[in-house]
Amino acid sequence: MSTAERIAAIFPGQGAQSVGMLSELAANHASIKLRFAEASQVVGFDLWAMTEQGPSEVLGQTENTQPALLTASVALWDLWPGAKEKVAMMAGHSLGEYSALVCAGAMSFTDGVALVRKRGELMQAAVPKGQGTMAAVLGLDDETIARCCEQVAGEVSAANYNAPGQVVIAGETDAVHAAIEACKAAGAKRAVPLDVSGPFHSRLMDRAADDFSEALSAIELTLPEISVYQNVHGQVAGSVDEMRQLLVEQLYSPVRWTTCVGALLDVGVGQFVECGPGSVLAGLVKRISRGTPTVGLSTAAGIEAAQAL
Repeated sequence: MSTAERIAAIFPGQGAQSVGMLSELAANHASIKLRFAEASQVVGFDLWAMTEQGPSEVLGQTENTQPALLTASVALWDLWPGAKEKVAMMAGHSLGEYSALVCAGAMSFTDGVALVRKRGELMQAAVPKGQGTMAAVLGLDDETIARCCEQVAGEVSAANYNAPGQVVIAGETDAVHAAIEACKAAGAKRAVPLDVSGPFHSRLMDRAADDFSEALSAIELTLPEISVYQNVHGQVAGSVDEMRQLLVEQLYSPVRWTTCVGALLDVGVGQFVECGPGSVLAGLVKRISRGTPTVGLSTAAGIEAAQAL
């Protein structure tokens, strides 16, 4: 494979889930339900039934969303024959980093499901409901958003650098709302609260770090068979210990998705394949690098297109 033909697999995080996701593909691919049955044994309830029937409020609880999305992403990866030979590198957005590490062979599927279930529980418990939130800010540069966050009282900071002019902030609820007004005053095209259950990737999440580190230490990790560019710094970990540390830091550090995609482009990626439900990441890639195509595995046509790569 030439440098220009390098393919990167990318894996979405929370927000990509929806009730009924993968139902159409599952009608023709029995392996999807088998993956969900395997995950159900880990979490202790019928994960496929919850994913298919909802309600959306239950699926949207982070301790449920995380294992459901990881399982969906791995189930879609299963449908791409020869993927490990075709893919040169990987990245995942927030939770998607765990999906990438499972598919790259850094941890087992069942360990991955158990770990993100625990991660979701700890993240939800870190901040009492209503005391933290997130907001999307469109049309401002990163530095201006940082200044707007710094000028308001309370804890609020950038949580997701999704694409140029598209940043998510997170923190204490009152501070986030004050930062929304500051961003609007600074010329943001839009600044709106998000329907989320906590202030993820903010310093408020460091309350979960010690317990998560303990849970992570019980998981067997190896260096991935395919390089995974991690969110904290947009680079590949050089050791298992570094990979573990980055996964802990990711809880309370911003997701540098723009940096991750830029790093992949810099090493010659010319094609992205989104391994997860929906097309959230395809939209972000288009904003970062308009001319670089993304194929999604969440439809039969997308799977066929990936197989042809």
